[in-house]
Amino acid sequence: MITTQKQIREMFWDAVEAGQFEGLNISRKKITDYSGKGKMYNTDTRCAFVDFVDSLSRDGELAEGLADRVTL
Repeated sequence: MITTQKQIREMFWDAVEAGQFEGLNISRKKITDYSGKGKMYNTDTRCAFVDFVDSLSRDGELAEGLADRVTL
């Protein structure tokens, strides 16, 4: 059972390095956000992370409520 946000993020980046998201433009590099005042990950990275967390949640691998709180 996964109980921390840090574990989820580590698992996500491990999956990226293992090639699980082949064909997507996933990057650790952050880009300027929409307001121009901060930084964010690109759209492919954010969407892949949400799909990854959703699949963990559906499989029952996350502690209750963790999927709602986790951020990249």
